[in-house]
Amino acid sequence: MRKIGVLTGGADCPGLNSVIRAIVRKAANEDYVVSGIKNGWNGLIENDMRILDLRTTSGILDRGGTILGTSRINPLKNPEEIKKIKENYKRSGMDALIAIGGEETLKVALHLYREEGLHVVGVPKSIDNALFGTDYAFGFDTSVNIATECIDRLHTTAESHHRIMVVEVMGRYTGWIALEAGIAGGADVILIPEVPAKIEDVCESLRNRHKRGKMFSIVVVAEGAKIEDQTMPMGYSETVDQFGERRYSGVGEAIAKIIEKNTGYETRVSVLGYIQRGGSPSAFDRILATRFGVKAVELVKEGKFGKMVSLRDNKVRFVDIEEAVRTRKTVDLDLYEIAKVFFA
Repeated sequence: MRKIGVLTGGADCPGLNSVIRAIVRKAANEDYVVSGIKNGWNGLIENDMRILDLRTTSGILDRGGTILGTSRINPLKNPEEIKKIKENYKRSGMDALIAIGGEETLKVALHLYREEGLHVVGVPKSIDNALFGTDYAFGFDTSVNIATECIDRLHTTAESHHRIMVVEVMGRYTGWIALEAGIAGGADVILIPEVPAKIEDVCESLRNRHKRGKMFSIVVVAEGAKIEDQTMPMGYSETVDQFGERRYSGVGEAIAKIIEKNTGYETRVSVLGYIQRGGSPSAFDRILATRFGVKAVELVKEGKFGKMVSLRDNKVRFVDIEEAVRTRKTVDLDLYEIAKVFFA
């Protein structure tokens, strides 16, 4: 029988198991065997795989995380690892590989397709919603819902204690989560990487809000938010991961300190962090992930490799993986202008 390999790479997020379930069900209908690769690219390097069937994927639609495990390694830095991936792909008898992941995972998938000749199809996963070529990636909707609920809860504490609450959400390079959760949660200021802010403008907005008798405010900050002409205090740091991408730490705490120093208002910070990635996927993400999984198997059947499934105008389509990872999808600035109407 023909065989499809499937792996989940990069950070986990809600909806991964929904994709796996859909791939297995659709593959069974098309007379494919599915080989589940453990722990992302590590599984292909170490030849760690197991057969997935209807029994092993039953009851996982609503489960967060991934039953296959994941990792954030970059085999492109080590030619020997790429060699092992290619060897184990061929040894396993796979006809195609479905790689479920974000930008880094899909860059590896693109290399394997273009340079090593592997039959690869990509499925977009991104809580930041930063993958180009698709209107939405699964995981984003759940993350926004979780962040919105947390902002709702922080409103009551902020109002009771007359405080400024700084809420830090994920978003290294794009502010989709901060923007949509901020709008939905009624944030008074939203700071995103695409629009560097002046701290004095932020503080002036908060002062004006106090003058109107509103003695509390909610400031939503993406982890990669930029502040113009401002030296970040101790505790803020920037590092680089093995893919050469920047990682930010402490931006919420840093901005909270600056706000409190400049306004005199008591300010606290809440970092949502991994809470945004955990738990059950939303109904939207379950459906989207299911549609993506089915489409991925269809692309394999049709021999359309080097492609990534995508959502455009609520239709599941496909684009070249190369197009999807060429650039990041930044926020809709028209939506940001709408958010500014409600800024403090």
